[in-house]
Amino acid sequence: MASSLTKDSAGPAAGEKTFLGHPRGLANLFMTEMWERYSFYGMRALLVLYLSTNVADGGLGMKDATAVAIYSVYNAMVYLLALPGGWLGDRVWGARKATAIAGVIIMTGHFLLAVPASASFFIGLALIAVGSGLLKANISTMVGQLYSDKNDPRRDGGFTIFYMGINLGAFVAPLTIGWVGQKIDWHLGFAMAGVGMALGLLFYFLGFRNLAPESSVVPSPLTAEERSGLIRRALIWLGVAVGAYAIVGLAGVFTLDWVLWPLTVLGLLLPSWYLFRIKRDKDLSVVERSRMTGYIWFFVAAAAFWAIYDQTGSVLSLFAKNDTQSTLFGFEFPTTWFQSLNPLFVMALAPVFAMLWVALFKRNREPSTLSKFALALVLVGGSFGVMMVAQGLAAGDAKVSPMWLVSVYFMQTVGELCLSPVGLSLTTKLAPQKYAAQMMGVWFLALTAGNSVIALLQLLGAPTDTQGWFASQGVIAALAGVAIFMWRRKVKALMGGVH
Repeated sequence: MASSLTKDSAGPAAGEKTFLGHPRGLANLFMTEMWERYSFYGMRALLVLYLSTNVADGGLGMKDATAVAIYSVYNAMVYLLALPGGWLGDRVWGARKATAIAGVIIMTGHFLLAVPASASFFIGLALIAVGSGLLKANISTMVGQLYSDKNDPRRDGGFTIFYMGINLGAFVAPLTIGWVGQKIDWHLGFAMAGVGMALGLLFYFLGFRNLAPESSVVPSPLTAEERSGLIRRALIWLGVAVGAYAIVGLAGVFTLDWVLWPLTVLGLLLPSWYLFRIKRDKDLSVVERSRMTGYIWFFVAAAAFWAIYDQTGSVLSLFAKNDTQSTLFGFEFPTTWFQSLNPLFVMALAPVFAMLWVALFKRNREPSTLSKFALALVLVGGSFGVMMVAQGLAAGDAKVSPMWLVSVYFMQTVGELCLSPVGLSLTTKLAPQKYAAQMMGVWFLALTAGNSVIALLQLLGAPTDTQGWFASQGVIAALAGVAIFMWRRKVKALMGGVH
């Protein structure tokens, strides 16, 4: 981190306690995020396996399709709830208080999963989704607030350290929580996730004095009139929902589908409505409207990418359990360990890609944003082409080598590194001035839309353990990549000078 220790006035003041040359609060936020991600990815590694495992073996005995639908809806809601989570931080609690509340909600949810009762399990899952959305929207804001000068040369390095905590937690979680849950006891594994979040909260509370004072400030607080109107509307909608589900329950026809279907439809309609609401805003200039039209191309491409990518913890997890050998070079391991491959590859390859783009830029050969998106879609589509072959080899009682999944995860990670950082940067560049803060939440809605599509397919009964499942999605993603590349000049013209 040589760039963090410059002679710039924005650097650390004399006598200031630092963390790797950065504000001390970064250490606390790093540990909070690392342990929160540890709890999140540890639980997620177990989720589909627990839902689909026979009751006699300690699971809930659900059909694979139902388990995948629940997983996909859960993922969709985490990213959907990041929007109201950010709003609560900006207008009600401030980032510091919002993050603290989120951590407590997440911890409570994980400990409810540890209770061997289906009712507490689904309540816990809902709490984790709510808390994760709230935390995701606010903790990154506090990292930025540590650097009072927006041009502080340490700023980018601070976010790099922070995001390393995300991948470190995601890497260790399946190796530990996954092993305990799959090999010893499911609920003990879920309890470990709760302990992880508790440790994250401990580091967070101990570091309050190191956080920026702005983190306690509510940037745009609600007026008394706005607050009363919001509470009134919320109570009305809550009453409608309670009344509707009471009627369904009393009629004796309530099933899990009554929850999954509305959430899936919401996950599809809300992103579409939000995008077109912004695009049709009359306050936007002609150039801003054109950029939003171009952005829709990227949004749809990202949704297609995440629809495939996020099946690593659901469809691919079931393939690992049912059709993949759990030994390599004589060493036996739980199938949840496959979930550690992506963060491992990210930590190994992210610096390589960062240097690669810089080297290509200096030679005036760096691929355009559109080309990177196209490559990401082709790679993720190709990964499902590999899965199609693996599924064919796993006919009958045959099980394939773990290296098939290793290659799939590698391809998807390379695709992620071509799309995710670029998409985040592009979102800030194409965002209309009026929606500059909200557009980052819009980017997360692409994950909501992608996961909702998979949930919809499962609710409609599409089988995941067939070559057709992998082939159809792989072809669609690859063709989408080719289409973006072929029409790149048209899309570039819509971007209003943004590259």
